[in-house]
Amino acid sequence: MIWPFGPRRRLAVDATTIEGLTPTQPWLDRLSNPERERLAALMAEFLTVKTLTGVQGLELSDDMRLAIAAQACLPVLQLSLSHYGTFNEVVIHPSSFEVRRTLTDDLGLVTEWEDVLSGETLDGGPVVLAWDAAAGIDPNDPEALQPGNVVIHEFAHKLDLADGEADGCPPMPLALARRWRPALDAAYEQFCRQLDDLEAALPANIDPESEAADAWYAALPLDPYAATDPAEFFAVGCEAFFTDDGVFARAFPDLNACFVAYFRQDPATLRPL
Repeated sequence: MIWPFGPRRRLAVDATTIEGLTPTQPWLDRLSNPERERLAALMAEFLTVKTLTGVQGLELSDDMRLAIAAQACLPVLQLSLSHYGTFNEVVIHPSSFEVRRTLTDDLGLVTEWEDVLSGETLDGGPVVLAWDAAAGIDPNDPEALQPGNVVIHEFAHKLDLADGEADGCPPMPLALARRWRPALDAAYEQFCRQLDDLEAALPANIDPESEAADAWYAALPLDPYAATDPAEFFAVGCEAFFTDDGVFARAFPDLNACFVAYFRQDPATLRPL
């Protein structure tokens, strides 16, 4: 499988490419040989139909493009790229980037602030990523991998937005949708209760926003950001579903069963080759 990288130049994408990505994406090691071949084909298609653009001086190498393509294609391994809709660009910053937010309340009061992000998905627009997060390496410990996966997270939002609404429910057959909504709502409410209970139990000398609280939050099955709303719960849940070796499946078995039916994959049952 080949990807036309530019004029008179081609880049090979095959099962060997997948093997080369596993040091920073170990979940890829669970794939069977046919699945690796399928992923390679999807990556080649992805890099043909999507434009990857480095900004703020970031020059994208072949390895960077392949790493992003592998993570983006993993969720749709048994589906197709059409599930992501018709957007055509992935914008990559070197590191976390700022986005100005504006909120007008019911009284007309306008509040503005800067969000610092490692990823953002624009409805009808591009996926925006920070390379240091997409690379999967912890900047504070180059020998360690970052938890979660920002690429899967943002592309999960694209799946969710395929019907025009960010609500944690991507388009799916009616029979699955009837199971999905109750399972998602129950799992979301369960997680929010777990988070509330944990924060209520934090010692008075522990700032919930400090690094000292990290060990407490690590007991949760998902990153606390999942409690933001059902759309973020779905996106964070997708990160865990594909990368956490079964923690998500054990914490939310009913929703995990829906994820298995939707993605046509069951990562929790797979083991490295």
